[in-house]
Amino acid sequence: MIIAVSGKGGTGKTVIASLLVRCLAEHNAYDILAIDSDPDSNLPEALGVDVERTIGDIREELLEKRDSLPPGVSWRSQLEYEAMRAIVETRAFDLLSMGRPEGPGCYCAANHVLREIIDTFAKNYDYVVIDTEAGLEHLSRRTTQNVDVMLVVTDTSKRGITTAARIKELAEELKIKFKHIYVVINRATEETKQKLEEYAREIGLKVIGVVPEDENVRHYDHEGKPLVELPPDTPALKAVREIAEKIVR
Repeated sequence: MIIAVSGKGGTGKTVIASLLVRCLAEHNAYDILAIDSDPDSNLPEALGVDVERTIGDIREELLEKRDSLPPGVSWRSQLEYEAMRAIVETRAFDLLSMGRPEGPGCYCAANHVLREIIDTFAKNYDYVVIDTEAGLEHLSRRTTQNVDVMLVVTDTSKRGITTAARIKELAEELKIKFKHIYVVINRATEETKQKLEEYAREIGLKVIGVVPEDENVRHYDHEGKPLVELPPDTPALKAVREIAEKIVR
């Protein structure tokens, strides 16, 4: 199952993505791949993982020496080999960081090949969690194809819900099919929760979960501590655990 976490900037999608990875890993029964596809990379820090090379780095390196590869070594096979080496393995999950999406030259062919390679990697895992870049660009560039569940994270503003509706509309226009698309309301209070759930229903969106404002998350973010180390009874983690249980049913 491939799960993409999307939403406008500042809604806390990396928080949701990292906690979702932790909740899936708690079962100790799944092979999990986390993919950070946001150029403003925060997922490795939230997961407590150091990343030395991104897919963007590898693409740049290989494009520079494309014409000087050893005889018998294809550019695609070298790209696949280096991409596999870029996967960071931990006891609970693996992580692949995409890095910047493009550079000064033409990257269309390289990015297309990389998408195919990553699709191949994904088949080796039970769950793939993608922390997408903010906004709608990842849809227009088709970097979130073949997604089973799209979670659109919104804050407590109506603008966040509207962004979720636009993601759904754009996906339909581009004929990108998700098996399910849900809204996650983040940093909610009791006062805002009901209004936002009603508004989401009015515009045809289903809310799969509400994650409360959590001082622990704010503290860990401020201190730069990995969010996967949050205490198990943290309200935000408990809320994401409920979301994970709904997804894996």
